[in-house]
Amino acid sequence: MITVNNRDKLAWHEGMTVRDILTQMNYVYKLITVTVNGVLVPRDQYDTFRVPDGAQVTVFHLSHGG
Repeated sequence: MITVNNRDKLAWHEGMTVRDILTQMNYVYKLITVTVNGVLVPRDQYDTFRVPDGAQVTVFHLSHGG
């Protein structure tokens, strides 16, 4: 089991990646930052970065403006 944003629980599976989590949670916004157990995951690693069982995942929707 993993926890997303300190509230949502997802069943963990072998080989789970950041992309799997984003897909399951229906996060489609382009400007997203993800940390796994406090480690920033580069966008180009979302498809390959393995998420361990019990991980704490934080997903930030970035915004900008003036």
